[in-house]
Amino acid sequence: MQEPIAIYSRKSKQTGRGESIENQIELCRQYIRAHFGAESAESALVYEDEGFSGGTLDRPRFQKMMADEAAIPFRFIVVYRLDRISRSVADFTRLIDALERRGTGFISIREQFDTTCPMGRAMMYISSVFSQLERETIAERIRDNMLELSKTGRWLGGVTPTGFRSETVQKNQKTICRLQPVPEEQRLVRQIFDCYLKTQSLTRTEAELLCRGEQSKNGRSLTRFAIRGILTNPVYLRADGAAYDYLQQCGVQLCADRAAFDGDRGVAVYNRTARRRGGGQKSNPKEQWIVSVGEHPGLIAGRSWVLAQQLLEQNRQKGYRAPRSHAALLSGVLRCGQCGAWMRPKKLQNGEYCYMCQTKERSRRQKCSVKNCPGAIDALVLAQLARLSTPRALIGCLERLSFPSSPEEQPALRAELRETGDRLARLRGSLQKCAGTAAEADVLQSIGMLRRREAALREALEQAQGAPAPSDVPTLARKLADFGEVLGEMPLPRRRMAARALIAELVWDGETARLRLGIPPREDRK
Repeated sequence: MQEPIAIYSRKSKQTGRGESIENQIELCRQYIRAHFGAESAESALVYEDEGFSGGTLDRPRFQKMMADEAAIPFRFIVVYRLDRISRSVADFTRLIDALERRGTGFISIREQFDTTCPMGRAMMYISSVFSQLERETIAERIRDNMLELSKTGRWLGGVTPTGFRSETVQKNQKTICRLQPVPEEQRLVRQIFDCYLKTQSLTRTEAELLCRGEQSKNGRSLTRFAIRGILTNPVYLRADGAAYDYLQQCGVQLCADRAAFDGDRGVAVYNRTARRRGGGQKSNPKEQWIVSVGEHPGLIAGRSWVLAQQLLEQNRQKGYRAPRSHAALLSGVLRCGQCGAWMRPKKLQNGEYCYMCQTKERSRRQKCSVKNCPGAIDALVLAQLARLSTPRALIGCLERLSFPSSPEEQPALRAELRETGDRLARLRGSLQKCAGTAAEADVLQSIGMLRRREAALREALEQAQGAPAPSDVPTLARKLADFGEVLGEMPLPRRRMAARALIAELVWDGETARLRLGIPPREDRK
């Protein structure tokens, strides 16, 4: 049997324009068909990474391809263009050396490079040098552009932080955006800083704000994660001497001298976040920040803001975190009978766990004081699940509740997820153009809706990947009919999935639990 040929395609952004994933694959197939025959083209193994940069080789499908190549050597790896593999000379050199040791050829059809001949190898290395140079030049050009923008102190668009709104103004015959204060929201920001500096605790700050009835600008309760986001946002920092000293110690690139930090205006930070591989945002280290004095008024004095950062760093490891690994079965099922909030597992000092009301934890017992539910409730619930009805009733329950997304739905889910990603990318591109205009709010609203849809699709896809096919439902139902017997063999994620499917309601009032199953219990066997 002839060794297989692999096709690899990559694109940094999930769009349908330019050299799309599909176009790259089709062009590679045409090349293979012309040089190695139709059979080789049709049987070629395809690996594709969309939404990943060529700066590194840390890409999921690329790593899968290399693992497969190590197990079953390929005849060739074919790409549309050299930079689809890597823009790093060092990574590319190591890759080619590894392929040569295993006798795998590498072909780039755009540049007509073939590593099976000496000239092809030499030209490929030269081209990889220019690919890296192009990547570094683009990165340098972007940073130079940010440096120029920082001198204006302008707002670059996006979701405006709490306490401000975006306004379009004319400056030096140019239209720019800047932040304007929103007094009611700024009152909330000051309360958050004052409360945190007084309590020195995110959880206590969250509890106090919850008891006061304070809400975010979107009308939601302020969680400690939202509070932390406000406390760490340098947009509120007043550009004074304390701010200048702190930023200089952090190693940021300052585009203003100390005289400009006169305490009147706020701080403008550029390059604070970057696009994460595969989508989303990540925070850049402070050494990569570009900082200048903004056009908006400062809100929090430098000493207070710096003190808040120091306290956050000191307390970073002290906050309560739900245990990452625990045997709790009813997380996401058990609700509080007093306030209706979810009850989440909390690890105890003796190694056991209990369930605590989220509202009780967040409000420090001010909004809810229900007793914690002992973890022993899991065994009692499982005993009830062991008495479930006949397989026929279970089949109906599983089909209704257990697996909303089946494996057969995965292609449609992936297609819709990709389309949603494309629409998000286009809207994000439009956001810069309409910043400060009447259309900005509509674009932001659309982005929010699409992001929620994207999250729902990802969750549905994960469920589909772990769900049984419809033909497996009767078998699973027969096993669940003797739930108590097979429970020990089921992994914890499957146990949780079954509990969520079969429990219609489970409420703890502090003394007793009220359980309502999705199907009736069977009669005791004689």
